[in-house]
Amino acid sequence: MSNDPLNLNEAAEWQGLWWLPDAPDEQVPGVLRYDGKGGLSLSLIGAFEERIFQQLAPGVKDELEGLRVWDVIYGVAQQREITLLGCVPIRSRRSIGARVESPDTQIASVTTAIIGAHISGREDAAFAAAEISVEDLTLWAASSVFSESLGFCDGELDGTGTISVKPVEMETVTVDGTEYCLEHAHTLPFFERRKGEIVGRMCDAVSIRVCRAETFSLKTALEDASLIQDLIALATHRSAGVIWLQLEVAGTKAFLPDGRMLPPRHANVLYCPVVVGNRDEKSVDPDSVLFACQMLPFEEVMPRWCGVRGRLQAAINMILGLRYAPARFVENNLLMAVGAAEALHRGLDIEEKPVPEAEFKKIRNAMLGQVPEEYRGRFKQAIRNSPTLRDRLLALAGRPDQEAIRQLVPDVGHWAKRTTRARNDLAHEGKTPNHSIDELIAIVRVTSTVVVLNVLHELGLPVERQRQIVRDHPQLRMICKKAREWLVPPEGDF
Repeated sequence: MSNDPLNLNEAAEWQGLWWLPDAPDEQVPGVLRYDGKGGLSLSLIGAFEERIFQQLAPGVKDELEGLRVWDVIYGVAQQREITLLGCVPIRSRRSIGARVESPDTQIASVTTAIIGAHISGREDAAFAAAEISVEDLTLWAASSVFSESLGFCDGELDGTGTISVKPVEMETVTVDGTEYCLEHAHTLPFFERRKGEIVGRMCDAVSIRVCRAETFSLKTALEDASLIQDLIALATHRSAGVIWLQLEVAGTKAFLPDGRMLPPRHANVLYCPVVVGNRDEKSVDPDSVLFACQMLPFEEVMPRWCGVRGRLQAAINMILGLRYAPARFVENNLLMAVGAAEALHRGLDIEEKPVPEAEFKKIRNAMLGQVPEEYRGRFKQAIRNSPTLRDRLLALAGRPDQEAIRQLVPDVGHWAKRTTRARNDLAHEGKTPNHSIDELIAIVRVTSTVVVLNVLHELGLPVERQRQIVRDHPQLRMICKKAREWLVPPEGDF
C-alpha cells in the first residue's frame, strides 16, 4: 500500500463498498469520483434511505419534508479505508412500480474524503501529524538538494558539467508546543530512454510537517494547511494553492519481530481549498517574491507568523482575498482594502483616543443635555471617541519603514484624504461621483500595499528589504507609478 500523497489537481476514482456508520452490515457498491478541482461525488448501485420519517406509533411512520444529510459514510476500496464527510443526496432513481426490476441508483455530493482511514468526523482526534505541500513552497524555502556546475576551458564553456545531490538537513521549530518541520524529499536518478534522446531526471520537493504533542482532528489539520497556504501567499504576493495534504494516522506505528519499526499508515485528504495547487506549473519569478527563508529564516518566521496571523487574521484574510479571488468591480475591492486597513489598525491595538476620556465624557454629557429625552439614546450611540478612518490610515502609514512608504505614496495625507472620501461616498451615498475609476484603482492598490507592508513589518522584515521590494518588485513598482499619477494633490490644492 503506497504512502505517496494524492495531488489535489489530479482526478481519481475508487470502486468499493459503502455503508452508514449505524448500519455496517448494509453495504452498497459504488464509485467515489474526484474531479481534480476539489469536487467529490459518490455514485451508488443501490441507495441509502434519504427520506426523513417521524415515528407516530409502533409500526406507523409519517414521511416529513426534506432529505437526509449524511455526516459520515464509510467505505473500503483499493485495499484502503475511506471516510466521506458532509454527504448530500443529489439524485436518486428507484425501481418501485417499474415494469422491470432493476437496482436503485443514487448520487451524493461529498465535501471531504479521507483516503486511508475511518474517522468519526471532523472533530475526531485521529491523527499524529500533518504534512502539507503548497505551490512555490520550494522557492520560498530557498534551499535545494541540487547544485550544479558548468565546465569552462580558457574562459569558455566546454560542454562539461555536473549536477550533484546532497540531502538538506530538516529545519525544525516549535511554537506553543506544535512542531513545524521544513522537509526536502528527492527521488533517485532516473533515465528515460526515448527514440531520439535520453532524459535524466531527479525531483526535489519541499513540504512542511506539523506535529503536535497530542493527537488532533481533521479540522485542526485543515487549519494548519490554511496557515501554511496563507504564509506562502503573503510571501509570493499572489495566490498559493494547496498541492496535497497527507495525515499520519495515530497509533499505526508497529514493530517487526527483529525490532525494526514499520512506517505509520498515512491518509490523504481530498477537499476544496481556497485554491487547488498544481505542482507541474512553472514557478513564479524569484523577483516577485516579497521574502524567502534566506531573508527571514524558517525558525524565525514561523513563530512570528503564528503570532501575527493569530492577532491580525481578519485583516490578513481580507487582504489575501484580493489575491485569491479579486472582485470584478473596483467598488468591492475598495471596501475590501479599506476594511482590511481598519481591521489591521484595530488588531494592532494602537488605537488612541482623539480626546482624553475624562474630557470626552464631559463634552458628551454637555451635548446630551441639550437633546430631548426621547432622542438621547440614539445620540449617545452616535457620539464616539474613536479615531476616524483617516486617522487609522495615517497611523498605519507611519509604522513601516518611512522611506518605503515615501516611495509607495508621495503624499500620505492626500492618499488618506481621498481614500476616506471614496469609502464614505460609497458606503453612505452608494456611489463615488468624485473619483475616477483610475483613481479608485490606485486607492485600492496603495491601501492594500500599506496593509501588506504593515504585516511584513510585524514579521520583522528588515527595512532594507522593505525599501527594495517597493522599489524593485514589478507590481509594487507599477503601484508607485499609479500613486504618483492619481494620489497627489493638484497644483494649488493645499
